Amino acid sequence: MVFNSFEYALFLPLVFLIYWAIGYARIKDSLKLRMQNAFVVAASYVFYGWWDWRFLILIAFTRLCSYARGLMIEKSKIINLDSKMPKVWLWLNIIINLGILGVFKYYDFFVSEFGQLFGVNTESLLLRVILPVGISFYTFQALSYSIDVYRGNIKPTKDIIAFFAYISFFPQLVAGPIERATNLLPQFLQNRKFSYEQGVDGMRQILWGLFKKIVIADNCAVYVNQVWSDYANQSGSTLLLAAILFTFQIYGDFSGYSDIAIGTAKLFGIKLMRNFNNPYFSRDIAEFWRRWHISLTTWFRDYVYIPLGGSRVGKWKVVRNTFIIF
Repeated sequence: MVFNSFEYALFLPLVFLIYWAIGYARIKDSLKLRMQNAFVVAASYVFYGWWDWRFLILIAFTRLCSYARGLMIEKSKIINLDSKMPKVWLWLNIIINLGILGVFKYYDFFVSEFGQLFGVNTESLLLRVILPVGISFYTFQALSYSIDVYRGNIKPTKDIIAFFAYISFFPQLVAGPIERATNLLPQFLQNRKFSYEQGVDGMRQILWGLFKKIVIADNCAVYVNQVWSDYANQSGSTLLLAAILFTFQIYGDFSGYSDIAIGTAKLFGIKLMRNFNNPYFSRDIAEFWRRWHISLTTWFRDYVYIPLGGSRVGKWKVVRNTFIIF
């Protein structure tokens, strides 16, 4: 299911009404919270499974791994502060999640390229599996949780329903922003009240996101696709115009989806981080990357670049670190 589909136009109002009907039911606050979170999980699985229900097994498996590893990391710290087991559990979770990501996203590509490079027939080795939508986003989000637990930035939650809601929250499940457990998970651990002002603001952001996606990106794509499909016979000015329109297309696609996600989350009393900050008005390329897909670039900065030494190491290691995150 995608945001600019007829199915989603029916899905969102229905989920909204049921969610807040639960929120204002005359039951205990603790039960109300668990029911709302459970409904978020169920709605998110319908949203994701609408495309291919088989991948619900995959997303559930990665969630269970990260949930269990978080508890194991914390338990190992309590038993023995000097134990190496917390790091073992952390790396096990990283290997499992990145292993799944690597198999689905890169295995066939590298096998095919290896075969072409060395003239070997690798057809029988290809898995030919469909790439699960949003697998990078929810994998990174799950990894950030276990890493933050290991670092002591957050305590592992024992509320598995809230954890599943944090990982699979449907507005940002397939297109981001990639949320941190320190920001999003606590919001699923406390009762939420509907705010009319926040709801109106969310609807405005949804409409703005749809405008970016449908009016700007999709219309630019028509011209861009025509030019790129026959680029060898196009003039330089035509190619230049297509390249310029492509910058509007890709921005409209990415930031449009992010705006819809952030606006939708506001309808449910959830605040997501800003993902784009007028990147094309940046003064240089470094500022551009600080403004473009902010949740992704900051994720790599905090969980990959800085742990590798960032810019506080020698020149060649800085170059190495930069190439690794890209």
